[in-house]
Amino acid sequence: MKNLLFVALMFLLPTTLLAQRPKGEEIESLKIAFFTQKLDLSPEEAKVFWPIYNDMQTEQNALRKERMQKMISYRKTTEIDNLSDAQVQSLITSEFDFKQRDLNLDKKYYNRLKSSLPIKVVGKFYRAQEGFKRELLNRFKGGPKN
Repeated sequence: MKNLLFVALMFLLPTTLLAQRPKGEEIESLKIAFFTQKLDLSPEEAKVFWPIYNDMQTEQNALRKERMQKMISYRKTTEIDNLSDAQVQSLITSEFDFKQRDLNLDKKYYNRLKSSLPIKVVGKFYRAQEGFKRELLNRFKGGPKN
């Protein structure tokens, strides 16, 4: 249950951050600084990594924005009981579709990264992503900053 809640928060967190423009830009700056420190890229690696990362962020943000637009009509209905069976089914299958598309983006950019950079750099990137999510959640919760 804890893992399910965490996964749900991780999927919703970026969309929440996008809604808060100044906060989102601040968080993106923190993320870039965090990745810069953790990845310790050579100048050549940085020239390859950052354009791929920026493309990935652009596509992920577009997908999340599309998801938010799809969900907006359902947000007005707070109770599932107020939706028709067809609407509930559509909502659930739509969520599966967005998760699959998000996974496809992850795989696409993993392949781009691993074909352009040493695999250990790619591994550090994925570890840094998880580390940043933990740090961000701790900041919002007011917990310790590791």
